Amino acid sequence: MSSVFLEKWTWIIILSIISIIVLPLVVVWCILQLPPIGALVATIVIILLWGVASGYKDWVIAKHKEEAARREKEEGKEKGAS
Repeated sequence: MSSVFLEKWTWIIILSIISIIVLPLVVVWCILQLPPIGALVATIVIILLWGVASGYKDWVIAKHKEEAARREKEEGKEKGAS
């Protein structure tokens, strides 16, 4: 069991899980400590950034699908020409 705790990947996983749990709580606590206008601005900024990240993710997925379809089409042409 002690050999598992000596592995680098174990500590990376443990620290990642802790940060995933703690970081959102720290952000919420910081927002709650702001004055009302600051909390409003911070909330709006978080919502906007969340939307941008979501849009970017959808764009990357669409590009990946387009590229895969283009590659399949090119492979089909090469097989047809042979």
